[in-house]
Amino acid sequence: MLVIHRRVEAHPVWSAELHLNFEARSKSRLRCFSRDGEDVGLFLDRGQAPLHDGEYLQAQDGRIVRVCASPEKLLHVTCSNAFELTRAAYHLGNRHVALQVGDGWLRLLDDYVLKAMLEQLGAHAETIEAPFQPEHGAYGGGHHHSRAGEEAFNYAPRLHQFGVRA
Repeated sequence: MLVIHRRVEAHPVWSAELHLNFEARSKSRLRCFSRDGEDVGLFLDRGQAPLHDGEYLQAQDGRIVRVCASPEKLLHVTCSNAFELTRAAYHLGNRHVALQVGDGWLRLLDDYVLKAMLEQLGAHAETIEAPFQPEHGAYGGGHHHSRAGEEAFNYAPRLHQFGVRA
């Protein structure tokens, strides 16, 4: 079994590839298989951003492994103007939906309920197959509610320290 514990900087050469969908790339503990069929155990530090397409990992035996985002069924959302696109993004964000944001479009995992909502808002939602790389969020560490005193759940904001005046 290829055992992986750490992320590393980009390498010009790698010896294995992991083709993973977004859900699998979001896990810190995962058993999967390389593109060549080798059994892989992923044991990454918890609380980090999901793995992204083109990221590199180093196995215990020293081999370099490249992460590839697998295509998956997505909704590709466009609107007739920026206001409508912003409104669609607001309603999706209000539902804590993972979103990939592009120039004039949004992408999310295919969901017929969300598609109907978007169409009611006047958006055009087309089903496509593509790798999914959503925004990780402004503060990193995923979505957490405050648990004062529980250090394992106390994530410091990365963009802004609330209450700190400069």
